[in-house]
Amino acid sequence: MPATETFRIPKHRRHVPDARRRVRKALAGWGVAAQLADSVILLANELVTNAVTHCRISDAQVQVTLTFHGTELVLEVSDPDRNRLPRLHHSAPDEERGRGLALVAALADAWGCRQEPYTKCVWARFLPVEADAPERSHAPAAL
Repeated sequence: MPATETFRIPKHRRHVPDARRRVRKALAGWGVAAQLADSVILLANELVTNAVTHCRISDAQVQVTLTFHGTELVLEVSDPDRNRLPRLHHSAPDEERGRGLALVAALADAWGCRQEPYTKCVWARFLPVEADAPERSHAPAAL
């Protein structure tokens, strides 16, 4: 049976650290390896920051769901601005923003977004490293 943690935060930047802490706590409780946990926490930070920054719905809440099946870990971040889907942006070296989804693409084994009846969801899937398999790097790729 999968383990799941779901919570909501108000759509405001000051709540992003709270989301990061809650993700960290859930991953630690499930015994997720530190290297993988660091990648998931970083991407949770990116996706929640994107949601609170780009959602145009006033007084919205952002929902974060983590699901751990043992064979995979899925991070989902949803907000009610369902018609505004994220796009991967190739940032110039001197741009200060726009690298969040490139980071998601580099660290997650798969990622995407979907429209639901009242929300959109951006998700990232991670395949945990097997104890006897060669270790995969979840370190950021050069962007």
